[in-house]
Amino acid sequence: MHFVVGLGNPGEQYANTPHNAGFRVVDRLAEMHAIRVTRPDSRALVGTGEIGGRSVMLAKPLTFMNLSGTSVKPLMEKHGIAVEDMIAVWDELNLPFGGLRILAKGSAGGHNGARSLIQSLGTSEFCRVRLGIHPGHPIHDGADFVLAQIRRGQQQEWEDLVGLAADAVTSIITEGVEKAMTRFNRRAQGCKEEE
Repeated sequence: MHFVVGLGNPGEQYANTPHNAGFRVVDRLAEMHAIRVTRPDSRALVGTGEIGGRSVMLAKPLTFMNLSGTSVKPLMEKHGIAVEDMIAVWDELNLPFGGLRILAKGSAGGHNGARSLIQSLGTSEFCRVRLGIHPGHPIHDGADFVLAQIRRGQQQEWEDLVGLAADAVTSIITEGVEKAMTRFNRRAQGCKEEE
C-alpha cells in the first residue's frame, strides 16, 4: 500500500497558510480520487482508496507540524506500511514560490516537520514532494511567514501549485519516483538543493 502523508497544522486558522501545503495536497488527492480522509487513527485523519488502480492511504497528522513523526510512525507500524512506500509532502522555503521538487531521499533541510519524521522513523530514505513557498524577497521571520495567510494575489498560483503537487504524487504512485522526477522537477531548475 502506498502511504501519502501531508504535513501541516490542524485548525482553521492554519488552513490557508504556506505551512499547510501538505494538508492541501492530501485534500486535493482526496477530491481527485474520491477518498474520504476523515477517520481518526494514531493522532491523524486517514482515508484509504485507490489511485491509478493502486491501493493508497492518505494521512494528515494532527500532532502539529513539529511533532509529525509521533503520529506517522505509530500509524505506519499499525498498518504494516514500509518506509519505502511513504510519500511525504511539505512546504519548502529553499524553493521559490511555485517551484516543485521531488526527491527519493534527503535531509530535513531545516524543515521541522521533516526533521520529526526522520527522527521518529530513524531514516531519511523516503520519497518527498516539496512545494516552494519562498516569496522572492528577504524574510525577517521564517516562522511568521510560513504561518501567515496566503495573499489574495497569490491564491490562484497557490491552488495551481497544490494541483501540480497532487499530480506529482499521482505520478509517483502510478509511474515510479524516477519518471515523476523527470516530469515534475523541471519547474525547480536552478533552485537550491538540499544539503
